[in-house]
Amino acid sequence: MSTHRDRPHRDSVARATMMRTVSRRERRSHLTAPRVPTVGIDIGGTKVAAGVVDADGNVLERLRTETPDKSKSPKVVEDTIVELVLDLADRHDVHAVGIGAAGFVDAERARVLFAPHLSWRDEPLRQALTERLLLPVIVDNDANAAAWAEWRFGAGRGEDHLVMITLGTGIGGAILQDGQLRRGKYGVAGEFGHMQVVPGGHRCPCGNRGCWEQYSSGNALVREARELAVADSPVAHAILDRVGGEVRDITGPLITEAARAGDAMAIELLQDVGQWLGIGIANLAAALDPSCFVIGGGVSAADDLLIAPAREAYRRTLTGRGFRPEARVVRAQLGNEAGLVGAADLARLVARRFRRAKRRRVERYAGVFDR
Repeated sequence: MSTHRDRPHRDSVARATMMRTVSRRERRSHLTAPRVPTVGIDIGGTKVAAGVVDADGNVLERLRTETPDKSKSPKVVEDTIVELVLDLADRHDVHAVGIGAAGFVDAERARVLFAPHLSWRDEPLRQALTERLLLPVIVDNDANAAAWAEWRFGAGRGEDHLVMITLGTGIGGAILQDGQLRRGKYGVAGEFGHMQVVPGGHRCPCGNRGCWEQYSSGNALVREARELAVADSPVAHAILDRVGGEVRDITGPLITEAARAGDAMAIELLQDVGQWLGIGIANLAAALDPSCFVIGGGVSAADDLLIAPAREAYRRTLTGRGFRPEARVVRAQLGNEAGLVGAADLARLVARRFRRAKRRRVERYAGVFDR
């Protein structure tokens, strides 16, 4: 005979069983989504990339255009997205659209709360695009989209606990656990670049000082190289020769190219950025304990010139080193297309729900007419 004392235990067991069932269902969702083409859009500060993606992550066609100037209205960017989607839809049977935006996206994946490179402020992007395209639309952070792509089709396949770090102008990030993106209560989790690693350090555009991305990002790499060049340091002469003495022409890709050619200063700068990357990874490991860190973004093109010193610094800084498993640190495989591939694949889940809901409506109305 059961007692009231047993009921809390039974209730907790029932809740745990229900949550496991829901979790399994969500993990299977990408496997049961329709194998239909979808469009992914990756919106950055300088470009808008669009592509039609199949169910295996292959990009069937891609388009690219410059991002409209940030001083222009949100509708100008919206018009650009619509034009790209309609252009692709002329040649492909598109079923849904996924948007990966560099900025804060709300937990409902409907509104862009803030985009640093565009004039979106609490912009209802999903509703606006759905009404114009007459297709289901999802909006997500670009790092979330890239992490999803790497988990589904790239370097993170088979991982249950994955953290993605995107190194570009700044640092973005995403957390993926048990096949689900962890967006946080308000949708803005993963802004790792603004963890403070040097109190009172370099000023960050976010308004704080000493943010991680001020020491391990494309901006940090270029800043250090240009400072050496302006100071007419002997170690910077080779880089200056490459740009004809124009300090403003020193870029991240140029530094990577010089490092591959054996330039000592370029190699050292990438090692510095890599070491700061490793320190940040160790901090994230202490907080999140993932099985794998995937390093993406434009700076990751430096490959082992960056990743090798990052691994060394990570192992040297990791709390409990020597007495705990170490997460793998790997370079992303999908390159610049990760954002649009991930956005398109996430949109495929919406296409599944949209099609089922539409079928239910049709069946319901058919039942009414049959009466």
